[in-house]
Amino acid sequence: MQETIILGILVFDRIKEAGRTQSVLSKYAKVIRSRLGFHELSETICSRVGTIVLILQGDQTMRNQLEEELSLIGGIEVQKMTFDHVYK
Repeated sequence: MQETIILGILVFDRIKEAGRTQSVLSKYAKVIRSRLGFHELSETICSRVGTIVLILQGDQTMRNQLEEELSLIGGIEVQKMTFDHVYK
C-alpha cells in the first residue's frame, strides 16, 4: 500500500517566514514529490500572506520530521490530508 500526504501551509507573513520555511523545505526535498506556492499579486498589491501545497511520498520518518519542523515555525499553519492507495 502506498501513502500520499498532502500538506497545506498558510504563511501569515511571507517576508518574515520565507527564509526559515524554505530552509526546512529544502532539507526535506527528498520526500516532496510536488510543490505549489502562490500569493496574491497585482500591479498594486503583493500580499504578505501565501499558501503552499506539498505532495509528499517516500520515507515516513522524514515526512513526519518535515511536518514537525514546519509546525515549529511561528507565523505559519500546517494542515494535513492522508490518502492510502494500492497501485496495480
